[in-house]
Amino acid sequence: MAARGEAAENSQVSNRLSGETSPYLHQHAENPVEWHPWGEEALKQAMEQDRPIFLSIGYAACHWCHVMAHESFEDPQTAAVMNRYFVNIKVDREERPDLDSLYMDAVVAMTGQGGWPMSVFLTPIGEPFYGGTYFPPTPQHGLPSFRELLLTIARRWREERQSLLQVGTKLTEHLSASPDLTPTGTEMGESALDSAAAQLLRQYDWTHGGWGQAPKFPQPLAIEFLLRLHARRRDQLALDMARHALAAMARGGLYDLLGGGFHRYCVDSNWQVPHFEKMLYDNAQLAQVYLHAWQITSDESLRRVHDETVAFLLSEMRDPEGGFFSSIDADSEGEEGKFYVWQLEEIEARLPAELLRAFEAATGASRSGNFDGANVLQRTPDDATVAAQLGLTLQDFTAQWQLARDILRSARAERTRPTTDDKVISSWNGLVLTTLAESARATGNTQVLRAALELGAFMLEKLTPTGRLLRSWRRGRARFAAQLADHAALGLGLLSLYQTDFDPRWFQAARTQAEEILSHFADPRGGFFDTGDDHEKLITRPKSIQDSPVASGNTLAVDLLLKLGALTGEAAFIEPALSAARAMQATSAQHPTAFAGWLCAIEFGLGPQLQLGVIGEPGSPEFQDLIRVARRRYLPRLVVAGGPTGQPGNPALLVDRATVDGQSTAYLCQGFSCRLPTTSPKILEDQLNKAL
Repeated sequence: MAARGEAAENSQVSNRLSGETSPYLHQHAENPVEWHPWGEEALKQAMEQDRPIFLSIGYAACHWCHVMAHESFEDPQTAAVMNRYFVNIKVDREERPDLDSLYMDAVVAMTGQGGWPMSVFLTPIGEPFYGGTYFPPTPQHGLPSFRELLLTIARRWREERQSLLQVGTKLTEHLSASPDLTPTGTEMGESALDSAAAQLLRQYDWTHGGWGQAPKFPQPLAIEFLLRLHARRRDQLALDMARHALAAMARGGLYDLLGGGFHRYCVDSNWQVPHFEKMLYDNAQLAQVYLHAWQITSDESLRRVHDETVAFLLSEMRDPEGGFFSSIDADSEGEEGKFYVWQLEEIEARLPAELLRAFEAATGASRSGNFDGANVLQRTPDDATVAAQLGLTLQDFTAQWQLARDILRSARAERTRPTTDDKVISSWNGLVLTTLAESARATGNTQVLRAALELGAFMLEKLTPTGRLLRSWRRGRARFAAQLADHAALGLGLLSLYQTDFDPRWFQAARTQAEEILSHFADPRGGFFDTGDDHEKLITRPKSIQDSPVASGNTLAVDLLLKLGALTGEAAFIEPALSAARAMQATSAQHPTAFAGWLCAIEFGLGPQLQLGVIGEPGSPEFQDLIRVARRRYLPRLVVAGGPTGQPGNPALLVDRATVDGQSTAYLCQGFSCRLPTTSPKILEDQLNKAL
């Protein structure tokens, strides 16, 4: 298990952050800054003392957050200025994505760019009037020193307050203009998918793989969309792009060749040197897309990356109670990437000559290195090429490579680990639940199935202590109102879990999340707000639609409602989802990497959606034979229900279905109009082939 950051928790603290659940806030609990958590107490103090608020938003694995903390927030002189002139509030963006989204939009509006740490100055009622990201301790690169900035803002608050208040009012008016998802009347059509695919092709980097220049981020949702295009109409170019991107990311750099799992992004355009933090949401989404690509291609290299990434999640990011941690830091012992990089001398000291020769040939590790004199491990040639160069059979080289990896992984385990942010976030755990459930279905891995079932139970028990979902959990404490993405991602995960073991408990719990969304998050202008109608009142109610790096709450909600609609036929689920999807067609087609999740939802909504109902006992061999027909393939527009006739809580798809001759029986349907029921896996496969 990765080490957890506990130093601040076990020491005498000097501000109000020690009682919080966030490891990120605990990192600042001993700062000389008089930090407050976001809340009524801090806002009331700002009003009573007539001071502006300095709002700092970041997260535990953020490298530049650590840098600014060391340079400024730990500096007594800077802290004295902050404490004299401001009410200082520290927020973990992962616990409060509503605040993060709202004030990030403000920073982007003011500066044209955003990032973390986010540094925003607010009026006492929370309206932003100045902001940015990282500010250095001394003037550099056109930025003032942070202390100079603090003194300038304090002076202007005394002498030019009215102009600052006017900026805050105008900016708040701008932020209040939430996206209008009222449909234009245009029906959904294939043209949006065509335009998006053409854009992705124009923007694709065939030299290095992926989209964009440095810094280069993985795009799992765009790859998922391409895989759906291939499944929909056998688009070979879409599949080629997807496979090329997946292969490029898996060669190392971004991908941890020794421990499995993916880092956040790369600082270059060729996936060589990563920014070393590991995020739960990245690994959940990437593991899923590698699984889907393997289902299409049977390429075992894709399956290997999926398996290793899932193994990383289970071994390094899982709480003993069943939830999954948020992130692993980039830094250890005060250095970015120190845990992951290697000097050639270290490798030579660990590997015998035969393995060293194979490892050097496979990775190109050298004395000069590729990252500040050290080596970020990366596979350049493929196995077959290296084996030929070394005069080895492919089997012999593979064995040597695996043994060398095992030795170095064990050696790396002796190093000081980066700290783990061990809070459990509902939406990200929903993503993991979907991936684990799909993995268990497709691979038959019982360990993964067990982890998925334990995660589902954990979410329903620990994150819903009073019957309503909360956002975050850590060491027995669940906190903060769940937001749209939490309800929607968990609903999708539960629905995926239902389609894995056919326990109607999961289906009913997924339905509960969808009903919560419709009751408390719906926007009369289409789509959904990020926060519920009974959420804490902010200066405006945020509504996010962009899918980067995770599908937006709106995208996830539309996906959940469409899939529930396919299982139930209920217009209450289907109509608001299709309405929002129609409204997003043009934007998604024009900007596919920013709205790829929407494109996946639109593709599902376009249909045809297939429904498979299997009547029988899920544990019986004949039931499993029928289900296996669907599980071995990538069928993104198929929903599945199963169980005995009349079982309480079953989806409508199973109502009034019966077995044939007492045997498990499959009903393949479209729009609840079904083909002849069958007990034969071969006939079911033929029916599926004709329907696709």
